[in-house]
Amino acid sequence: MAINGFGVTEFQLVLLRRMADYQPGLVEEAVRRLGATRSSMREANKRWQAMVRAPRFPRGAARFTAVLGPAGASVPRRIGDLACTARQWELPLWPELRFEVLLGPAEIGSPVLNEWLVRAAGVPPPVLRTLADLRPWSCVVGDVGAAFPPAVPREGSAPTRFRLDFGAPDGAGRVGRWTADFTWGLLQEVRPADGTPGHAAGGAE
Repeated sequence: MAINGFGVTEFQLVLLRRMADYQPGLVEEAVRRLGATRSSMREANKRWQAMVRAPRFPRGAARFTAVLGPAGASVPRRIGDLACTARQWELPLWPELRFEVLLGPAEIGSPVLNEWLVRAAGVPPPVLRTLADLRPWSCVVGDVGAAFPPAVPREGSAPTRFRLDFGAPDGAGRVGRWTADFTWGLLQEVRPADGTPGHAAGGAE
């Protein structure tokens, strides 16, 4: 399914465009796998931004259905006292993940509370024991939060970004405090929690 020629491939390019600031090499490889180019990735992102701002473009979860087709799964989920619904779509670039849109209660109009990549039901998460296991694109927010409790969520630097502060051992077994940066829920890099540069995801010794 696509709307005005904008479908699953173009939507994946939108996700990649936001990841390019962190992982340009991985993004370039993924763009080639989609049979696209960097210019078409930029164009897809430009079109998406124009579409979501257009008065007649569907709102809420309907905008994702318009370009991705019907959700592959729709499951109830409680967030505190709120009865929410999570709708999920498969994306070819990340077969073990799902693009999830979390909707608030229907009685308040089912607003979109979150939209990101999550681990697919029934797919085991990667084994995460040390900082070296945290490779770019290897895990999602939920994987890291479960592996290194108590991880503390933090607001990212842009609407599609998210951060977790957590403790984990490095390659020498020394436990430190780290900040993981995610885009659309997918891990991009890990750095010391004090902001000191020099440690990429999976690259600490």
